[in-house]
Amino acid sequence: MIELTENALKSDSMNIFKNLGGAFGITTLLLAAGTLWGSSLAYDLSKTSPDVEAPEITSSQTEERFQIDQNGIEIRDTTLPARPDGELAYQVLTYLCNDVGPRISGSPGMLRQQELLRQHFENHGATVYFQPFEVRHPVNQTPVQLNNLIARFHPERSLRILVCCHYDTRPFPDRDKNNPTGVFLGANDGASGVGLLCELARYLPHIDSEYGVDLICFDGEEFVYQSRRDPLFLGSTHFARQYAANPSTARYSAGVLVDMIGDKDLSLFQEKNSWNQARNITQQIWSVAGDLGVTEFIPRRKYQIRDDHLPLNEIAGIPTCDIIDFDFPQGRANIYWHTEQDTPDKCSADSLGKVCHVLVEWLKVIRSQQ
Repeated sequence: MIELTENALKSDSMNIFKNLGGAFGITTLLLAAGTLWGSSLAYDLSKTSPDVEAPEITSSQTEERFQIDQNGIEIRDTTLPARPDGELAYQVLTYLCNDVGPRISGSPGMLRQQELLRQHFENHGATVYFQPFEVRHPVNQTPVQLNNLIARFHPERSLRILVCCHYDTRPFPDRDKNNPTGVFLGANDGASGVGLLCELARYLPHIDSEYGVDLICFDGEEFVYQSRRDPLFLGSTHFARQYAANPSTARYSAGVLVDMIGDKDLSLFQEKNSWNQARNITQQIWSVAGDLGVTEFIPRRKYQIRDDHLPLNEIAGIPTCDIIDFDFPQGRANIYWHTEQDTPDKCSADSLGKVCHVLVEWLKVIRSQQ
């Protein structure tokens, strides 16, 4: 998922040689061009909604509210909760892990996920695009088509913000001491960000803001069979390069990356690269969390992490903050990361709901500062 630049927890990964198969095709649309201008950001806390305790919801009630299967995501109860409770996000996470399985770049599982998300975002009013690009398979060098997914809400708004995650899973759980060539489901590292974007999509049409929002799922974040050899962040790097090379496309004032935000024992410190490269955005989000009483957002810096926010900051010039919990689980040296233990039972709707709640309120209160 990510790579530390200090306090590294990785050991050298094993060489793993296993062919995933050929590339697959998918209907693609190119990003629409427009002249959209960015700006610096401030925020107005007078618009922040008071924190409301989410009601306790049983599993049977959740099943009544949502149905997720091969036909898509059905919202049976269309009443929008006053604040996100994370139940839809967690149901999406569980479905991706238990029913779809691994979502490796270029795989049938990835294709199933893409269609599920396309339908869901379109059902909530977004214009959805796929941004295709081709890479070489790390093992056999055959061409593989990857696709970033972009869901654009309120495309008429000239000021824009992106909220992003990666939606591919690592080919193998290569840090698993018992079975490093086993099945990696990526509940927290992959599905948690996707689930959160699905829940956030329900709120975006109703946010009164001068900003439009693009939800972006990056492909190829960890299309890695051998650490230190295979490159990371393929999708975000491609997106950033295209953005920098085409000044007539959408211009973003800010970006937020969510990664590994489903941990039951959630602890979200301020990531050091985010602090250095997108301090204003980072301070805003943690300030909103503080005002809402979401104590899992801890206003103290910890870890310096290489993640999809680096190409956005360094290539595209979009100030982007990484919201990430790199203590998975808390206090136990990240022992579930890149192992077979990264499963839905280690995550919770409560954690996903709290992160989504903070982002919804942040999107309500930010304003441009010319």
